[in-house]
Amino acid sequence: MRADWVQIKRGDVMPQYAGIYVTMNRNGDIVMSRVTYERMGAPKAFLLFFDRANKRIGLKPAAAAIKDAYPAKVSNRCGAKKVCGHRLMVEEKIDLPMTVRFYDADINDEGWLILDLRTAKVSPRAKKRKSE
Repeated sequence: MRADWVQIKRGDVMPQYAGIYVTMNRNGDIVMSRVTYERMGAPKAFLLFFDRANKRIGLKPAAAAIKDAYPAKVSNRCGAKKVCGHRLMVEEKIDLPMTVRFYDADINDEGWLILDLRTAKVSPRAKKRKSE
């Protein structure tokens, strides 16, 4: 078997922020880390899709001028981005108890960010805030 070595860079991103990190709150705000946003090509907006059969949310990078595109808004000073998906929550009757994190969020071959509601878990930070 032939080896296929790939060098892993060091220092450009802190290890805890290297992976895909996405959350969604009860209002429908989808927040992604700067690294996740950059891996998607840093688009100005996203088209929002919902797979009813599999309870998955899809975010497709788009230009801000495209009809039905949701702008990627600044979420915090670290470069995280927010997509306001309240309409998705209302139209698809999605009810979240607290902010959830998508541990298995993935960017598919077409560049879409796929978020599975069936496997999303309540964010540890949301649990911590509720107990305070």
